Amino acid sequence: MPITTVGLDADDTLWHNETIFRLTHARFVDLLDDHGDAEVIEARLAETEQRNLRLYGYGVKGFTLSMIETAMELCDGGAPPEVVREILAAGREMLAHPVETLPGVNEALAALSEKYRLVLITKGDLLDQERKLAASGLGDLFAAVEIVSEKDRGTYERIFARHGTGADQAVMAGNSMKSDVLPALAAGAYGVHIPYHVTWAHELADAPQDHDRYVALENIDALPAWIERMDQS
Repeated sequence: MPITTVGLDADDTLWHNETIFRLTHARFVDLLDDHGDAEVIEARLAETEQRNLRLYGYGVKGFTLSMIETAMELCDGGAPPEVVREILAAGREMLAHPVETLPGVNEALAALSEKYRLVLITKGDLLDQERKLAASGLGDLFAAVEIVSEKDRGTYERIFARHGTGADQAVMAGNSMKSDVLPALAAGAYGVHIPYHVTWAHELADAPQDHDRYVALENIDALPAWIERMDQS
């Protein structure tokens, strides 16, 4: 069955993202170093982020709110105004951070767009993701953009039906095993894992075993050739 549609994740698949979050994590720990050691602060922030996902969703704004909440808890409800100001400044800097595409992305997407319908499928804050796509210069290569609250089997079924010819004729590629690969495979698509050098703990999951529609590629450069082989098989 021919491949007609290629879905692509955005953050840490097309451009750097998690490294920016890691730098802000370190900045947050330094800011609160009088209120616990680094491991305790990191653990509390991770717990708060996880708890707030269902309320704030993914992205910088929810992360900033979780940092403020964690600071309030660690400071027994009385975080100094200068701490809150510093956290808000860190959040604004993240939202204004320059977009740096990963090596090989421009060439790979240009090659894929000549033959396949490209769909950007990403989680996160709507305005921030739109900003990053515009700044990346990749927007014209995509036939559609879907910024979703969660990536699950139903998400991929709906998107590939709406923008393609169904999940069974689609590929989904991204750095997250949990969000990009496993639910896409469950929907009937091909799932391609392209790892980033750091991954948010919430996105970690085990790779599928002996699945004929799954592959792990070292980098995005290899994606066009792999899709072409699958398309011709």
